[in-house]
Amino acid sequence: MRLKRPDGMNVVPFIDVMLVLLSIVLTVSTFIAQGKIKVDLPSASSAVIVKNIDTPPLELIIGENDKLYINDAEVTLEQFKARVILLRNSDEVVILGDKISSFGRFIDVIDVLKNKGHENIQIVTKHEKAK
Repeated sequence: MRLKRPDGMNVVPFIDVMLVLLSIVLTVSTFIAQGKIKVDLPSASSAVIVKNIDTPPLELIIGENDKLYINDAEVTLEQFKARVILLRNSDEVVILGDKISSFGRFIDVIDVLKNKGHENIQIVTKHEKAK
């Protein structure tokens, strides 16, 4: 007895491939959402949560190896100076510094901002409950 071959296309392999692609996209998107640069923030009991939804801030990261990153892109101090020149004094700058980064690099960044006359600076820390 011969089996009848069904008319049409078998879509089961297509669905399997699409599910694999969907799982890859979901996995990769969670890594992107977490940020690329790992920063171990210092703790402070006086930390305050500030939310500004008007304009996205310039996010400056000082990594554990004293490298500077602006919005997840590595920059030199000279490139940071050039970027600060383009800022308005009302633009917000958020600084995330790794707790083992050098204080000298932090002072370099603050010095560049102060020389421009920029005062709208936030320093990000982890909130530590008071003991």
